[in-house]
Amino acid sequence: MKKLVLSVTMILCVAFASNLSAQKTIVDVAVGNKDFTTLVTALKAADLVSALQGEGPFTVFAPTNDAFAKIDAKTLSSLLEAGNKEALANILTYHVVSGKLAASDVVAALKKGDGMVELKALNGQVITVIQKDDKICLKDSNGGVSEIIATDVMGSNGVIHVIGTVVMPK
Repeated sequence: MKKLVLSVTMILCVAFASNLSAQKTIVDVAVGNKDFTTLVTALKAADLVSALQGEGPFTVFAPTNDAFAKIDAKTLSSLLEAGNKEALANILTYHVVSGKLAASDVVAALKKGDGMVELKALNGQVITVIQKDDKICLKDSNGGVSEIIATDVMGSNGVIHVIGTVVMPK
């Protein structure tokens, strides 16, 4: 009987914990991950936190701190200044697509599109998902490529796919 009670208690704890994490928005998930501190700082500077805490759903291609570190430090500092809020928002919304696209959805679209699929980002520009050397990557408007290094980090209002380089709009 004790084993049954313990088993039921464990199942309920796991279910409750899973339910709590599912209630976190994609912003909450990013805030809770030490690899996204620069992204969170940028979202705050661009005044996009409340928008990405909205109902969604959203698909976010989230650059890590290491991805942001590839940008010249002076340029990054400049983008985070209040006077460059619009330029920063343009870059960040280029990393967001309306709708919830899980990795399986992206792979299916790539198969249908012969290894390429174009997505319309929230900033109105097109970002291309490509299959390159058995990896799935984003190709930006300038020809820059960023590998998707982790997928399907779920939030209550969408999904995050982690990328290794910041993609840049025109």
